[in-house]
Amino acid sequence: MRRWSAAVLVCICVTTPAAAQEPGSPETLRAAQDLAAVVSPDTMAQITHTMTAQVWPAIEAQFTGRVDAATLAELRTVFERETVAFATDSMQALPAIYAKYFSAKELQELLAFYKTPIGAKGLKYLPQVTADIGASMAPKLPAFQAQITAQLDEVLRRHGYKN
Repeated sequence: MRRWSAAVLVCICVTTPAAAQEPGSPETLRAAQDLAAVVSPDTMAQITHTMTAQVWPAIEAQFTGRVDAATLAELRTVFERETVAFATDSMQALPAIYAKYFSAKELQELLAFYKTPIGAKGLKYLPQVTADIGASMAPKLPAFQAQITAQLDEVLRRHGYKN
């Protein structure tokens, strides 16, 4: 029973509802490509920075004392290069995703917004805000998982199921 509760928790934390829309028109896809061209550079930089900040310390700890400084530096260079390649590849899906959820007019409005000072600031900081929210949730997840598991177990017990 504990396995399914962990699966439920993962689903809660990493999924979002999907909109029931058909892929956009060619006009919508063009607008989405224009928007992605503005959004992608900042997003890729943030993804790379965030992934490196979150993951590199653990990788570095595995090698500290086992390899020399030059090897460690090369390992980091490879990690950063591959992270950029991963982010770049991931961003290829962005126009189609935008076109799925927004009309051409909405995408053009978003593009106009992102060209304003506050829009540009949003592009710069919203990925970090999202990462910070995730980081603030992480310490609370074990207690949340225990709470959800206990409540779901109680419902199952009331219905005659044993864990």
